[in-house]
Amino acid sequence: MFDTPARALSLLLARLATLCQRGADRLDRSVPIAATGPRQGQVSLVGAGSGAGELLTLLALERLKHADAVVYDRLVGPGVLAMIPAGVERHYVGKARGHHSLDQASIGQMLVMLARQGKRVVRLKGGDPGIFGRLGEELDALEAAGVPWDIVPGISAAASAAAAMGIPLTERGHAQSLRLVTAQQCREGGEPDWRSLARRDETLVFYMGLNKLTAICRGLITAGLPRDWPVMLVANASLPEMASVVGTLADIDSRLAASPLPSPCLIIVGSVVSRAKLKEAVVAEPAITESAISDHL
Repeated sequence: MFDTPARALSLLLARLATLCQRGADRLDRSVPIAATGPRQGQVSLVGAGSGAGELLTLLALERLKHADAVVYDRLVGPGVLAMIPAGVERHYVGKARGHHSLDQASIGQMLVMLARQGKRVVRLKGGDPGIFGRLGEELDALEAAGVPWDIVPGISAAASAAAAMGIPLTERGHAQSLRLVTAQQCREGGEPDWRSLARRDETLVFYMGLNKLTAICRGLITAGLPRDWPVMLVANASLPEMASVVGTLADIDSRLAASPLPSPCLIIVGSVVSRAKLKEAVVAEPAITESAISDHL
């Protein structure tokens, strides 16, 4: 069949070489090669919850545990900040009424800059990042820069306040829907549609509205809600210093004057609030301590 044994061996070796090359080509196409360049940074937009450390989610804690830098807001509770591992960069970008430590565009630029340095960045926001947290603007900045990101939801201030006060936000026979409203609409030329808000089968939760309380109550009464419609104010939900005031659209202003609350403060309007009159505002003792959680870091 072959002229000589040497020629047969030569053809066999050539065939084996061809098969090996084909196998190598398949491997190259199916198995990604590990990157040898600098690590690519990424940003996690994380909800810190309503303040209490024990209400931080497990996934949020995991993100903090592996972070190189944390960019955080004014409403992130001290118990959550205590869970940031030692040595992690901290960048405060909090905002208060009339004073912003950094404007929104600069915050987006900071996130991009840190990620481009190859860092795992946690953008820590009070409550849930998707509820009045300027999340969309920061996502736009990251997308424009080609920075990878993910979102970790958090327990919202509305859910936490209702739980601490022992009321549901929706309930059959009381409220079949829930509406979250920013009171920043209650400005001259920026009034919300009060008629659409003045419903008896819905719970309203106004964020950032303590200094707009009079306008909110007046707008809802003018649109048709009764003057004795229940209203509740809750500040520092889930924290030991939580405080609340319960009243009606007609008298909540005077009740607040008698028992002032700090800002930010949630305004909850709806018949579900009537349940809060049956109990004192009590913050449940945490099932686990912040120090126990930090042991996992």
